Amino acid sequence: MKTRERILKASLELFNEEGETNVSTVDIANQVDISPGNLYYHFKGKDALIAALYDAFEEEMRIVLTAPVESPLRAEDNWLYFYIVFEEIFDFRFFYRNLTDLLNRYPQLNARFDDLLERKQATCVALLTSLAERNLLDIREDETEQVSTRLTMLLTYWLNFEAVRHPNASGPDIIHGGVYHVLSHVAPYFAAGRGVFMDVISTLYEDQKADAEKRANR
Repeated sequence: MKTRERILKASLELFNEEGETNVSTVDIANQVDISPGNLYYHFKGKDALIAALYDAFEEEMRIVLTAPVESPLRAEDNWLYFYIVFEEIFDFRFFYRNLTDLLNRYPQLNARFDDLLERKQATCVALLTSLAERNLLDIREDETEQVSTRLTMLLTYWLNFEAVRHPNASGPDIIHGGVYHVLSHVAPYFAAGRGVFMDVISTLYEDQKADAEKRANR
């Protein structure tokens, strides 16, 4: 792995674990086992590191959020799709912790994060519309907009909510919980009945939690 990639990897790990405000470029240089001058050769300060990490995050989210949504989605498909979205967010979770403060300190990210929110909501609208057109959801157009806004809020602030409520929760538990609550907002509009849909996603939630616990105990 090249030095630049090692620096970015170490930065992401430290920012996620310690919080971006608690990590200096000297901390990162020590983690990579290089001199601060060597780090500065690749990145002219913390702003450049944040920008490079956001570039990577933005590209990953662009790929996920523009994934095809034309084919009918079963509950399992929805679960997997939103799991992937939450997983990408969790991998770059420091961006979402103290989000307002971070955007105030790095104003160059404001417009780009706003664009990301629009992409999230557009994807949610596309998913709901696709399901409604196939009579899998019974939802009006105005409700589609409202539900997609709530889903976007969950995708954006779920990590902060869990950090306060369950500070020791594992990554998989946080992600599965987020997916469960996202799909719970869709359940009332499920054409076959809310109970049927909730039974399916509740079973998926418990199964996925059990699998995650087994993997953690190996």
